This record gives sequence, structure tokens and C-alpha cells, in this order.
Amino acid sequence: MAFLAVPAPFDLELTTERFRAFGVDNATVWHEGGLHRVVAGREVRIEVAPGGVDVEPLDGEIEPVVAVLLGFAFDLESFYAWAAGDEVLSRATRRLAGFRPTLAPDPFEMLVGAITAQQVSLFAAVAIRNRMIERFGRQVGHVWEFPARSVLACADETDLVAVGFSRRKAEYTVALARSDLDLDSLAPLPDDEVKRAIVSQRGLGEWTAEWFLARHLARPHAWPWGDLALRKAVADLYGGLDVKEARERFHPFENLSAHYLLLAHRNP
Repeated sequence: MAFLAVPAPFDLELTTERFRAFGVDNATVWHEGGLHRVVAGREVRIEVAPGGVDVEPLDGEIEPVVAVLLGFAFDLESFYAWAAGDEVLSRATRRLAGFRPTLAPDPFEMLVGAITAQQVSLFAAVAIRNRMIERFGRQVGHVWEFPARSVLACADETDLVAVGFSRRKAEYTVALARSDLDLDSLAPLPDDEVKRAIVSQRGLGEWTAEWFLARHLARPHAWPWGDLALRKAVADLYGGLDVKEARERFHPFENLSAHYLLLAHRNP
């Protein structure tokens, strides 16, 4: 295995917790102490190592994907210094030190995942997504390759309904796959322009757009205030504080604050 340094602080178990918390995620599998993901058609295994991770295989095509997946983009040290002034977050950052929110390397995969999670529990969303991956994807070792956009563009909506999608979610997914929206072109745009492009697609609203900013682009000011789990976390941890009104409280680290509050609330 080849070594890849990870910006400190870093804790692989905490970072990958979400891939175990809601059931096995077929596209990103935790297996026998390592994380498995298909990159460019190859199964990649990531294990903890002193100062970083061991990755097998590792080359110029795989390294940037691992860097995105493990949240290298986040500046945890600056966030921790800022969070020291907030009683709740200061406790959370000490307890969860080294947690780097994982990011979705592929924008289409991220949006399809968001569609499956609309108005259902994450356990149900993962189960439905897994069935879709098995129907349209390809297994590579211990993990599945997420279906390409071109594959789902050719899918029949009834096939998605058959694996658990609602009729509307099937329509949204196929419409997105067939749309002219260039998802890769959104990366250099300002937050507001990204959100406008996302919500222009049928079935994709502000909740999805904020999570796209948060979980794909790692934008520091993303604040998915419409998320029910975040609403409950903020209300419970801050004595009834309204999540929408709380946005300014967590500036300029809205995104990291949201992830730490969600994990702290999920694992009290």
C-alpha cells in the first residue's frame, strides 16, 4: 500500500462514521478496518496510517479522489480555534477531534443521493440507493461502482420505481441524468449561482442545493437549514434555537459547524 499524508488533525474512524451509521453504503464500503471505493473502475482500499492513510492502489488519478472523499479541503485548525468561543462546539470539537466531513467526489452521485433522501429517513434512503446501485451499477471487489449518469439517462423510470424510488423521485433522477446541466462546470461559480443552477432542475430545491455546496464543493458558508436532523440538533443542543436564525451564529464556519453538530447529536 502507498502512504498518503492527511492534513492534521485526522481520525479515519470518525471521518467515515456516516458510511456505517445508516447501514452499508454499497458505493463506499467499510470492510475489515478499511474504506473501499471504486475509482476509475478500480477498487481502492483506504486504511489508517500514522500521519495519514495507506491507499491501495494509489496513483495520480486516485489521489485527488481520496483527497476529496476524506475532506482534505477543510481547515480544521482554524475552525477549532474559532469554535473555542462557543460552549457547545468547543465540547464537540474536543470530543470529535480529527473528524473531517467526507465529501462526494462525483456531483451527479451526490445529487442522486440527495433525491433518494428527500422526506425519508437516511436508513431508508441508503437501502433504496443500494438497490439502485445493484440494479444499474457494477460490483468491483467488495464495493459497487455508482451508476454513470449516461446509464441512468437511458433508464426507464419504472425500473427505478421497482427498486424503491417513488414515481416522482424516479422522474427527478432520470430528468437530471438527461438534462443539459454541466455539473462539473458549477465548481468555480459563487454559491448563489450554484444554487440557482441546482434549483432550476425539477425536484431539486434549496435543501438539495445547500447540501451540494456542503458535501460536494466543501463551501464554508453552506448551511442546510432545511434539514430535519440539523434542525433537531441545533434545537436540542442550543435550547430551542431556530436553525434558520442560527446561521449567523456559525459564520464563517457554517458548513463545518453543521457537520460537527450533526455528529455530536447523533453520537452524544
